[in-house]
Amino acid sequence: MTKPPGQDDSTNRIVGVTLDEDSIGRSGPDIEHERAIAIYDLIEQNLFAPDGADGQGPFTLHIGITGNRLMFDIRREDGTPVVAHLLSLTPFRRIVKDYFMICDSYYQAIRTATPDKIEAIDMGRRGIHDEGSRTLQERLKGKVRVDFETSRRLFTLITVLHWKG
Repeated sequence: MTKPPGQDDSTNRIVGVTLDEDSIGRSGPDIEHERAIAIYDLIEQNLFAPDGADGQGPFTLHIGITGNRLMFDIRREDGTPVVAHLLSLTPFRRIVKDYFMICDSYYQAIRTATPDKIEAIDMGRRGIHDEGSRTLQERLKGKVRVDFETSRRLFTLITVLHWKG
């Protein structure tokens, strides 16, 4: 099966992700492990096509935080700069806070609650994660084309960046 033009996974994808340790900082081993998993999952499967550079990848993504902004520094695999985008973190603040609260509830529930209660909390957790993913897709519109699953993986990484343990 052929893919539509501009959707060739070999070029419209992220092949490497780095985090700006100066702006994000290092964390404990548990958080570092979660970050590594989020990066692995993102690299494993994604659709990522910066506007104007469609088909000119694959790309690497360097993520940092500058003030109250999330920085996406996008480069070609050889390091050639493509574009840098700064996204306000404000639209994500409530979603990330809600996500952490429901994750805490989920982890408490798996120790003591019934399977039905755990499933209900997990459905809520997935719903908030989906909301964050849609918000990210909207914020990237006109900047970078991503599919929903890539947006979900990027949102996971954004939440892990905020996780203080």
